[in-house]
Amino acid sequence: MKDLTAQQSKVLNCIEESINKTGFPPTRAEICQKLGFKSPNAAESHLRALEKKDIISIAGGSSRGISIKNKKSSSGGSVPVIGLVAAGSATLASENIEREINVDPSLFSRNVDYFLKVKGLSMIEDGIYEDDLVAIHKTNDFKNGDLAVVRTEDDVTLKYIFKENHKLLLKPANKDFDPIHIDLRNESAEVEGIGVGLIRKN
Repeated sequence: MKDLTAQQSKVLNCIEESINKTGFPPTRAEICQKLGFKSPNAAESHLRALEKKDIISIAGGSSRGISIKNKKSSSGGSVPVIGLVAAGSATLASENIEREINVDPSLFSRNVDYFLKVKGLSMIEDGIYEDDLVAIHKTNDFKNGDLAVVRTEDDVTLKYIFKENHKLLLKPANKDFDPIHIDLRNESAEVEGIGVGLIRKN
């Protein structure tokens, strides 16, 4: 790895810790909070320096569009890529396996059971784009704010999930999209898994 300044190393470690803990890179604001920077511009400056040194890549227009490049891989298993999940509106995901890919388990915060290919634009403000592969850990358990795969009747969607009493809120990461409100007294909904990481499209 190319020589890094002390601050650049701290920023890189912050990115790695966020990915390992949550499955996703931090925002500039989160980097500032973690490292005590006074301005997001300071975080941006260090990120651009890391990008110039070919350590990370940065996707424009996204608060979480940061990925670490050329990370050494440990032995991992083959994980299926399933269907298309609608990140724009809740439409049925095809459950046919498109292919399988080999993954390094250390890249993700929890065990990866499958990948879902994203369709739509409703998550782009958090760096989740159409054709990206979201790593899914199969579980019915979640905490408020998790990125979840939710099936409502015959529909499937990928959103941030919040629950209060009998009400579910499925929240997009795009101001042009409305959240989905579900009253569990009248509608059925089931969490099929939570997002634990992301592989960006080429």
